[in-house]
Amino acid sequence: MAFVTIKKKTLIITLSVILAVVAIAATAATVAAATRTDNGITIVIDAGHGGADGGVTGVATGTKESDINLSISKYLMKYFQKAGYNVVLTRSDSGAVCGGMRYDKREDMKARKAVVEANAPDLVISVHCNSFPVASVNGAQVFFAAGANEGANFATAVQGYFNDVLNQKPKSAMVGDYYILNCSQYPSILCECGFLSNAGDESLLIGASYQEKVAYTVFSAVDSVFDAQKANGTPID
Repeated sequence: MAFVTIKKKTLIITLSVILAVVAIAATAATVAAATRTDNGITIVIDAGHGGADGGVTGVATGTKESDINLSISKYLMKYFQKAGYNVVLTRSDSGAVCGGMRYDKREDMKARKAVVEANAPDLVISVHCNSFPVASVNGAQVFFAAGANEGANFATAVQGYFNDVLNQKPKSAMVGDYYILNCSQYPSILCECGFLSNAGDESLLIGASYQEKVAYTVFSAVDSVFDAQKANGTPID
C-alpha cells in the first residue's frame, strides 16, 4: 500500500508541474499577444529585379543589384512588421516574381502589379540600386510618379532622411517614369539606394550593416509621414 501511495503522490506532483508549465506558457502567450500591434496600414515592398534579371552590377565586385535589393527589402520588412505594419513582399527569394521556366520581363512586371493590386496597400516601396556612366556620381535618390501627391510626400520625406542620415550631398526627390510607380492607383515610391557604378557606394551597399542602415532610414521616414497623417486626422485608406 505504501508503494501505491508514493505513486499517487508522484502523479499529483507531476500533474501540478505540468499545469504550472501550461499556465506559464499561457501567460507568456497572452503577454506576447498583448505586445503585438496592428496599425491597419499595409506596405508592399518590391525588391527590384530577380531571377535571370540581376539588374546592374557592382563596378568592383560584380555584386548583383537584385541581391542587394532583396537584402534591404527584408531588413525593411523587419522594421515595418516590428512597428505593427502589415507587410507584403513582391519577392522573398532570389527568383523572379513571375516564376516559370523562362524569364519574361513584361510578365515579371505584371506579376508585381498583381501583388500590389491584390493587397491594396497604403504605400508601395520599390527598392533598387542605381548606375551611371560617370563613376563619380553617387548617393541615394527617391522617385515618385508624376501628379502623385501622396507619393511625392513620401518620396520627399525619404529623400530628406537619406540626405541627413546617410551624410550625402543633398538630392531632391524626383518624378520618375517607372512601371512600378505607374501601374496602380496606390501611393508608390522607388528608392535608388546608391550607385553600384561608384566604388564608394558599392563598398557600402554590399555590407549588411549599411543595408540595414538604409532600410531603417527608409522605414523611419515613411513611419514619420504616417504618424503625421494620424496626428492631422488624415484618413489612411
